[in-house]
Amino acid sequence: MTDQINPLATHHLPPFITAPGQTDGLLVGIGIFLLFVVFLLGVTFLWLHSLPERVAHKGQKLQFEVVAILCLLALFTHNNLLWGIALILAFIDLPDLVTPLTRISDTLERVLSRGDRTPGNRPATAPEAPAPAAADMTTGTEH
Repeated sequence: MTDQINPLATHHLPPFITAPGQTDGLLVGIGIFLLFVVFLLGVTFLWLHSLPERVAHKGQKLQFEVVAILCLLALFTHNNLLWGIALILAFIDLPDLVTPLTRISDTLERVLSRGDRTPGNRPATAPEAPAPAAADMTTGTEH
């Protein structure tokens, strides 16, 4: 057998055609590129999926916990509605209702524990009942 090229074949072959028995460089390069792209797409998906948690991290603890739970449920159930609700909840500032109630209860405890008796802060006491009239024990009539 001779190692000559068939006379009908072109004499100039493109660089992506390899000779028999040699490594196909284009296939290896595309394989590495695809692995890299799939990895980057996974990282981007997880980064985007954690967006509501990162936004809610600046807010209140309760709001952050609710958003985190919704994001985890959305991740495991593939339910985009839960992720959308988590994102909306993360961007809404919830009013702080706990702090004023805590301050009120702390103040009441402080007032009651120290027994503050200034004129404006007298503790409420029940009005004294009038003394019962002396009654005759034998007849049951009053004197």
